[in-house]
Amino acid sequence: MVDSAPSLHRDPLASTEAVLDAAPPSATAPTLGLKTDFPGLVTATGKPWHYLDTAATAQKPQAVIDAAARAMGADYATVHRGVYTRSAEMTLGYEAARRRVAAFIGAPADELVFTRGATEAINLVAASWGAAHLKAGDRILLSDLEHHSNIVPWQLHCASRGVAIDVCPLTEAGQIDLDAAERMLTPAHRLVAFAHVSNVLGSVLDVPRAAHIAHAVGAKLLLDGCQAVPRLPVEIATLGCDFYAFSGHKLYGPTGIGALWARAEILEAMPPWQGGGAMIEEVRFERTTYAPAPQRFEAGTPAIIEAIALAAACDYVDRIGLPAIHAHEAHLVAQTREAMRGMNDLHLFGPEESAGIVSFALEGIHPHDLGTILDEENVAIRAGHHCAQPLMRRLGVPATARASFGLYSDEADITALIRGIDRTKRIFG
Repeated sequence: MVDSAPSLHRDPLASTEAVLDAAPPSATAPTLGLKTDFPGLVTATGKPWHYLDTAATAQKPQAVIDAAARAMGADYATVHRGVYTRSAEMTLGYEAARRRVAAFIGAPADELVFTRGATEAINLVAASWGAAHLKAGDRILLSDLEHHSNIVPWQLHCASRGVAIDVCPLTEAGQIDLDAAERMLTPAHRLVAFAHVSNVLGSVLDVPRAAHIAHAVGAKLLLDGCQAVPRLPVEIATLGCDFYAFSGHKLYGPTGIGALWARAEILEAMPPWQGGGAMIEEVRFERTTYAPAPQRFEAGTPAIIEAIALAAACDYVDRIGLPAIHAHEAHLVAQTREAMRGMNDLHLFGPEESAGIVSFALEGIHPHDLGTILDEENVAIRAGHHCAQPLMRRLGVPATARASFGLYSDEADITALIRGIDRTKRIFG
């Protein structure tokens, strides 16, 4: 790994080392024993809060909270501007955070652009690369399971430029049908934009094959990695994609920060998409010249605190290990699906081996009602369309209930969920 963001004070992971060292050595152990690292996992009265909405946003470990507080307090100064000592130190910390986050996905630092999240990252690609490379008659391929953030930016861009959007269907198991995608793709397709992991179904894309079939017709491949980065080891060099977007808050980091990775030659050919300070070399009224990537795409004062806290989140996750996290979440998914399979009035969606996510529906009970009653049991799930309305129509339901796990989840959360479902069914007769 490349060097991480330097701590100007104490090691932000020192408080968790004892817990991690005591964790079970087996990656398939039913618990990683990390709940005490997360102050948000208790109610105001001190009772356990069974948080099963990690796919929406992850709870934050104390190490990340401490890193953010330190960056906002004792270490705080602006970056890239001041000549005084603390500004210089904060600039070093901020750029070290970029190297750390880039290393987390196996990427060079000069290919990683900080954004407000995956939504902004995809909008950046649409507004910059799309404006420069998409023209009337070109086509884009999306899939039935995409998040709205990987649909609406392309609609906004395509509507005024005569670019068509095609939609790849899903297999019966809820995977993006790459056989169908291969049949659909033509030389007119300039971009394929798919979710690496579905935020509703938890299905995992075969990325190397998706890259192969996209590149076979000369198209670029963009991946929405929001659900993948916190759950699966991601190595950009082996994926073969051209763009990769993800958010920090799903990776146990803060909101307001995320990243876009793109190959250096692609970034260098992309024009700026926002103007302001920091993204320039020289400004004259006659002409402005722009900084090289990635700074060219980071106008204004950046999210300094958030970037440093995201680097701390990467440290925390790497200390545990994504293979162990993935195995842990897969174990919980299997247990949950097994417990639900015995309910003849409950319908499960998605593949058996999903990445940390279980979506389901109860006959005669709206997911919102289920979510409300579960809340009374201190169980938090997501209920609704999950920003994936086209997928809901594909599934033939207005909404689903979704339980999504994190590295802090355990069997007690599953027990509370099943108990809450049973109570809901009794209430509804």
